[in-house]
Amino acid sequence: MPDGQVVDTETAQEFMSQALEKVGRAELGDITSELEKKSARFRELLAPEAVKTLERKQLRWLLRSIFATRRKADALIDVMGVEGLRNSFEYLLYHPAEPQERFQGFVDCLSGYWGDVRLAHKQLPGKEDENLPENMLCDLASEVLHFTLPEDRWLWTRWMWDPRVGTGALPLVVENAYDLHGKNAGETYMKVGMAIAFVRATGEAAGFSNFGVKNSPFGIDVFLSCVYAVYMYTTLRIRMTQEFNKVVPQLPELSRRLLGVWKMEL
Repeated sequence: MPDGQVVDTETAQEFMSQALEKVGRAELGDITSELEKKSARFRELLAPEAVKTLERKQLRWLLRSIFATRRKADALIDVMGVEGLRNSFEYLLYHPAEPQERFQGFVDCLSGYWGDVRLAHKQLPGKEDENLPENMLCDLASEVLHFTLPEDRWLWTRWMWDPRVGTGALPLVVENAYDLHGKNAGETYMKVGMAIAFVRATGEAAGFSNFGVKNSPFGIDVFLSCVYAVYMYTTLRIRMTQEFNKVVPQLPELSRRLLGVWKMEL
């Protein structure tokens, strides 16, 4: 347990205040409800017995429901194989090893690289122009865990925390003294989980992560997507032309895209 305060409550509330200038709480509640539906579908497809019989169509739906893998769903299935993905998901979710070990094992197995996947560059055979982006497998692992076991596991995506460059929504609302860096993907996942637990508890107490669905484990995801959107808009406004800024999605759409529920294919 870290010493001292983890969450910068004042900054978190300010981000939420700026977000609410762009979107109403009711719509954020709608996004939370959409995440509940996404989770229900994940729990159905990835139940202990169901995961053993997943077919390509179902795997494709899962991958297209994740921001990091949406556009590469077919290529990933081609490379990893239906059986390989089935076995990897079953290991990640249900193997008796500790979560940190399972997380690291998942990314190591699918990347074919023993070590931190953030350091790996993998070519997809026959698709040399479609490199597997760094951290994609970490995003995939955390989404599978979070949406299948939402009360016990959390989300860690690049837009929440990118260890390579030290940016994302999470470090914007936790104190600088809290170290999000781990020696590998599994350790980083656990550190992110502790930080998110503190942000969620603070958000529920202070009211900045409650959006219609009481005690939803997805309110914190919606809040952090709002933080990232406000940060992104602020950065773009400073760096980009007015014409470019006009093509950036509005906050509700951006949040849905980040969370994998934009035009979700149920």
